[in-house]
Amino acid sequence: MMIMMMKTTHRTTREALHALVHELKLKGMERVLDSELERAERNGAPATEFVQRLLSEQASFERERSLACRVVQARLPWQWTIDTFPFDKQSGVNKAQILGLADLEFVRRAHNLVLIGGPGTGKTGIALGLLRQACMNGWRGRFYNAQTLLDALYASLADRTTTRLMKSLSRLPVLAIDELGYLNLKPEQANAFFRLMDQRYGRASTIITTNLEFDRWYELFDNKQMVDALLDRLKHHCITIRINGPSLRAPDPDGEAHATPPTPASPKPNPSPRRKAHGAAPAGTA
Repeated sequence: MMIMMMKTTHRTTREALHALVHELKLKGMERVLDSELERAERNGAPATEFVQRLLSEQASFERERSLACRVVQARLPWQWTIDTFPFDKQSGVNKAQILGLADLEFVRRAHNLVLIGGPGTGKTGIALGLLRQACMNGWRGRFYNAQTLLDALYASLADRTTTRLMKSLSRLPVLAIDELGYLNLKPEQANAFFRLMDQRYGRASTIITTNLEFDRWYELFDNKQMVDALLDRLKHHCITIRINGPSLRAPDPDGEAHATPPTPASPKPNPSPRRKAHGAAPAGTA
């Protein structure tokens, strides 16, 4: 009789614990509660160890969820990583330099990065890789095609949401703007882009890929004084990488193209967010 009462009490307590962690939405604890209870009972573990293991699991769950959220919010169009970048096929890229950027020191210092090169040389892949690496290490970021961004800024003028959009974009620690090149721009778009870069100046890192050298930006924006001011801010504390190499979209002699690297396994985040990244990061080939 006593044994039956003890089993009933044990079951009731366990059910109560499950109900509590479910109510509190402690999903990390909930997924290991039974196994940890059984471990504690089997090994006679002290209460402090039991609680520590549950809290560690919850913390791990929160980190995983936060990482997943940052990656989704970054709107990465391809799951490229620095690990998958075909350095052996792109002679115009200094592998050591790119891997050095993967430690994200330029993000910590709110420095900019501009990647200049022809179509298919790997600019987009490197930008995506570094943005993904930043997300893995605790920073929020966003990837934009340049025309899409400029169109969004222009549309915000019509519905009077420019201030809100600018505020949101200026607060992102990392903003990647892809394919700033031969665009159809209205004066209002050029002005809005300058305002955005001005608000981010010295506060956050912007990664830009372009096929235009800086002196060609005067043709793109068609406003010398504004471009002077824009480049003055952008190039101050800026890393500029020029990729003078072949297109990675060109087929190999065997007839296979390598424009899209294989999808890598999902990497795990650095356990110390915003600290020096270990190993390589995200990137690809465009």
